[in-house]
Amino acid sequence: MVAKEMIGLLLAGGQGSRLGVLTNLTAKPAVPYGGKFRIIDFPLSNCINSGIDTVGVFTQYQPLELNAHIGIGKPWDLDRNNGGVTILSPYLKADSGEWFKGTANAVYQNIHYVDKSSPKYVIILSGDHIYKMDYSKMLDAHKKTGADATISVFEVPIEEASRFGIMNTDENNKVFEFEEKPEEPKNNLASMGVYIFTWDVLREYLIRDNQNPNSHNDFGKNIIPMMLAEGCSMYAYEFSGYWKDVGTIQAYWESNMDLIERVPDFNLFERGWKIFTTNPVKPANYIGPTGCAKKSIIAEGCMVYGTVKNSIIFPGVYISEGAIIEDSIIMSNSVIGKNAHIVKSILSEKVIVGEDVKIGFGEEVVNEDKPAIYYCGITVIGEAATIPDKAELGKNVVVERDVAAIDYDSLEIPSGKSIYKRGIAHE
Repeated sequence: MVAKEMIGLLLAGGQGSRLGVLTNLTAKPAVPYGGKFRIIDFPLSNCINSGIDTVGVFTQYQPLELNAHIGIGKPWDLDRNNGGVTILSPYLKADSGEWFKGTANAVYQNIHYVDKSSPKYVIILSGDHIYKMDYSKMLDAHKKTGADATISVFEVPIEEASRFGIMNTDENNKVFEFEEKPEEPKNNLASMGVYIFTWDVLREYLIRDNQNPNSHNDFGKNIIPMMLAEGCSMYAYEFSGYWKDVGTIQAYWESNMDLIERVPDFNLFERGWKIFTTNPVKPANYIGPTGCAKKSIIAEGCMVYGTVKNSIIFPGVYISEGAIIEDSIIMSNSVIGKNAHIVKSILSEKVIVGEDVKIGFGEEVVNEDKPAIYYCGITVIGEAATIPDKAELGKNVVVERDVAAIDYDSLEIPSGKSIYKRGIAHE
């Protein structure tokens, strides 16, 4: 294989448990986003737009849908004989076999994959953030400083800084301290989970870290602190564009809603930096004689006979006459019945909503079963669930995937309640 200057290593094995029913059987990077994309499309597109044509994707949790989406990498021009995209999953070895124990361990278990390309540098990426970034500019900064590691950082509000890994730097952006989710952060430079390492240096640290039985085998918890403690040269690279960790229901909903602003903070229509994905083979959308769409994204294959306001509608959705959808996300191939009214809700793929249904109304009450996940007033419906005719669902209600009409004891579901298939929680 021809040697590469830099290759991409994309960490896409996370469960994303804070997204609740959206990730029950789907890895977080495979969650649909923005009307036609999946979250992983953004780092993959950033790679090819930045001139990185060799990418290893680490998968672990529920990888089926993610693997099928990536395929051989054709939408991103990564179907190549020399390089391209490679799915890297845990596997049995001659003397052992184990799951990836952490982000660093995932790379350690695939050192041989990296060595095949003989790169001088590697870029480590998270598969679950929404942003556009030219990694080649970050590489230029890494080479200019002669750093062993360069970490991309993003300014967050200081009151939110305790949720992130914080990089403390001097006036030249050289990192002298890393704090993982500090209670009292010293600044607001949050790590984006985008790292460039000089490969020879990182390779040595990965081997040493794996030999430590007390290590979490994690970049943020172990590799970066160990490199700093031993005097490695580490710099922060400040990123100033749109970046969003969509790891919660609220953040996911807000990021989708950002796309439909008149002048969006995150512009999917920018010609100079396209986001690539697999395209559904569907006809253009159709707005019927009784249909109306305002300030919304309506994807291919949709048929709209009702009213859509401030919403994201994925491919193949059917919206019946008299239905009203506001401030909501409706995923592919869902059907909305006549006179249904849906407000501030997320409906997964293949959801069937009956006639005269109301979703997202009522008082603000956090979900009784999962208060840490469903607390922001957004009702979430799992994949292939059915909402029977005349049902009324409040705020922060969750309906598990595959729920059928028979699973409802009542058609009035107050705010904060949950509906499970056969009455049994599977989350």
